Amino acid sequence: MKDGAARVLEALREAGGRPCSGGSLAEALGVTRAQVWKHVEALRRRGYEVEGTPGGGYRLVCVPDRLYPEELQAGLATRWLAHEVEWLDLTDSTNRVAGERARAGAPHGYCVVAEGQTAGRGRQGRSFFSPPYLNLYTSIVLRPELALAEAPTLILAAGVAVAEAVADCVGDPQKVEVKWPNDVLLGGRKTSGILMELVAEGTRVGHLVLGIGVNLNVDRATFPEEFRETATSLASYLGRPVERAAFARRLFVTLEGVLDLHAARGFAALRPRFDFFYRMAGRPIVVSEPGGARLEGVALAPDADGALNVRRHDGEVVRVLAGDVTLSARAEARP
Repeated sequence: MKDGAARVLEALREAGGRPCSGGSLAEALGVTRAQVWKHVEALRRRGYEVEGTPGGGYRLVCVPDRLYPEELQAGLATRWLAHEVEWLDLTDSTNRVAGERARAGAPHGYCVVAEGQTAGRGRQGRSFFSPPYLNLYTSIVLRPELALAEAPTLILAAGVAVAEAVADCVGDPQKVEVKWPNDVLLGGRKTSGILMELVAEGTRVGHLVLGIGVNLNVDRATFPEEFRETATSLASYLGRPVERAAFARRLFVTLEGVLDLHAARGFAALRPRFDFFYRMAGRPIVVSEPGGARLEGVALAPDADGALNVRRHDGEVVRVLAGDVTLSARAEARP
């Protein structure tokens, strides 16, 4: 059962901007007019602009720029993803919260969303810049029927979903690319990071948490100096704000489709879509591998299992299973 304020919001939204009398709302919801008023006040405290006049009823005028479950799920066309959404105003890390919920039994598709993070995590322990009320920070609990050996391709599949959602938003797919293994670039600059953390059960995946951060409305000038030149946001690229809830819904729909296809037919079924956004082949890169090893060479196409192939300067081709990739300055200077 939805709480009263959410049910009033749904009724006002369905009215499409037309006034709804307190009496009709009370009758439809099975509550008193005084309770309807309390629910309307609760919505106003959350930032919803609800116009109310004596005898004229209530009318939804404007919704706040918040990633409330009611906003993410309004018109959300998914079968299982984000049907349960936990909203947090501020947290240290959505991945940490989602991991706790997964261990407590949260179902496949359970979604944690935060307006801001104080300790957002990237790969290899790096921090992810997470200012509040500007971007999308979400972590999703997944319980796939998946062998551990296939897990690396899941993060590449997620990269396809994010890249397609970004391309759809900016309207220029040629400017969007996937950087192995977990970044999405827009105009050559990072706009999204993906973090996958899993728990194994023997040779199978028990559950995993897929964390996705997308820079939507943050101003590039406010990025920490160390990556101000290498990161961007959709709004900085477009020159206008992006509606965050609408982008999240687009991403959830795309991600669900990608994950369903991956579950049914494996990464091979997604390979053409991945290859469209993969533009690292032939570019000089440096790979910082776990443990501190450093590999320099030219990027080739990833293998079917998700491993990156790198041709070293001596001609030897090395398979990289995990690592952080830096594109050369020459490659990043492309228009």
